[in-house]
Amino acid sequence: MEMRAAYGRIGMGFHYEDLSLGMKFRTAGRTITQADLSAFCNLSWLTEELFTDADHRAGMALPAAVVPGALVYSFAEGLLLPMMQGTGLAFLEADVRVKGPTVVGDTITVYCEVSEMRVTSRGDRGLVRTLNSVRRSDGTELLTYNPLRMLKLRGI
Repeated sequence: MEMRAAYGRIGMGFHYEDLSLGMKFRTAGRTITQADLSAFCNLSWLTEELFTDADHRAGMALPAAVVPGALVYSFAEGLLLPMMQGTGLAFLEADVRVKGPTVVGDTITVYCEVSEMRVTSRGDRGLVRTLNSVRRSDGTELLTYNPLRMLKLRGI
């Protein structure tokens, strides 16, 4: 027996029509661990000593285990997944700017504001740009980016 139509879906992302210019929202927080740093550096081959050499940390700019901006960006996108779960069609572009160092033990949250919206020329999907600020739990801005995404319209 098919029961999909009888139940709403928990964890579904925003449809284009659910958003409006100036709308703001934030994600849950996520603490970056040493295991996260090690796994990311191994997976991505970002094996720069700044990220991997704990023995020589004293001569480096920061005494704590520094996290690559690429990891912070990747985790931010993961935190935003609920925004587009089942409704996201494409990630089109973004300018990414690292604003300050992130270290192991930092908890990050993504703060978003919808800055641009338009329906595509085909009329069956929408383009949405957000201004995203990744912040440490003390409010310090670590990374910003402005993704342009394609989202489903409701009923399509």
